[in-house]
Amino acid sequence: MTDVREPTVRTWSATADAEGAGNYIRYFTGTLLPELRKLPGFEGAYLLRRDLDGNGTVELTAHTFWASPAAIRAFAGDDITVAIVEPEARAMLLEFDRAATHRSVAADARG
Repeated sequence: MTDVREPTVRTWSATADAEGAGNYIRYFTGTLLPELRKLPGFEGAYLLRRDLDGNGTVELTAHTFWASPAAIRAFAGDDITVAIVEPEARAMLLEFDRAATHRSVAADARG
């Protein structure tokens, strides 16, 4: 990793039925976040949900905050665009993005 600090947000989305969304939220908070918190350069996350229709389909969007693209590489590998979705999580989802997008933080009003 380099010492260059370029705060970056990694974004990924998926859909689930209501039960799968609830299960994924519990997985995200109980399993994934504790693991991410162990990684150098991980700076937090949001998991957002949006009801897509009246039939219970839910969109989940994860925004993870990283100190730099190098910190993301330590988590995701050389190709940081590849989404990392464990088999346990895949089983809860209807569909999920195979790629993650990244944006540099231009302004941060969180704190």
